Amino acid sequence: MMEQFIAYLRSEQVVAILQAAILLAAGLLLASLASRAVQKLVSRNFSQHHAVLFKRLVYWLVLALFFASALRQLGFSLGVLLGAAGVLSVAIGFASQTSASNLISGLFLIGEKPFQLGDVIRVGNTTGEVLSIDLLSVKLRTFDNLYVRIPNESLIKTEMTNLTRFPIRRFDLQVGVAYKENISQVRKVLMDVADNNPLSLDEPAPLFVFNGFADSSLSIQFSVWTKRENFRDLRNSLQEEVKMAFDKAGIEIPFPQRTIIFGNGSAPISINPATPDVAPDKKDSQG
Repeated sequence: MMEQFIAYLRSEQVVAILQAAILLAAGLLLASLASRAVQKLVSRNFSQHHAVLFKRLVYWLVLALFFASALRQLGFSLGVLLGAAGVLSVAIGFASQTSASNLISGLFLIGEKPFQLGDVIRVGNTTGEVLSIDLLSVKLRTFDNLYVRIPNESLIKTEMTNLTRFPIRRFDLQVGVAYKENISQVRKVLMDVADNNPLSLDEPAPLFVFNGFADSSLSIQFSVWTKRENFRDLRNSLQEEVKMAFDKAGIEIPFPQRTIIFGNGSAPISINPATPDVAPDKKDSQG
């Protein structure tokens, strides 16, 4: 038995299997090392998502070479396999036109570079951080920690907003004040709030815009610049500080009001809510 087992281990088939396994193990190791080295080299001159793409490309290319060598070691004909793979690729290409469209769109995204890994983008109603940029889709993580996959074709066809492309952002606060308020005083109060907020930038300077006369208020836009990483904190703190400053200065933020006129003429009817209700006369049940 032992001699038959040793003879089996020495057979050409077992030796080929062992050599193929060694080739696959070596391929996994070399593919991992080569892809990491390429990523470090490419990241010096290219963006992070380009480095990740090159890393994946080198990894699968090296692994494919060793896999082909392992198949050849097992006795498979590479010519037949490549021919079958070509026919299969053509069939899959005709059957999956959407994937081909996403692939072409992914190449446009890589060349155009509208966003990078770590950027926060808004596509339709979805806003999130870019986790990966692949040839078929882009993966996002929303602020409520959801994983969203967006096809590249949708990114090409749809309006996309990059919220972190530039180092500073502007927060536009829309506020209305009563018609009786002094615009100059309102401007001074808002400017003081921006000056006292440590997240507000002095350059560009805060912007005060009088938008016009609304139905129940004077419409004002107050715009303040901040660093992009401080945008959310500025938005929350500035609105609270404006409300407190308006209360302290006695500036009224009105609510919508309507005047109802009855009858002819323009004089409104005076209503006295303090007038007591008059109870109806009681009838004599025996009369």
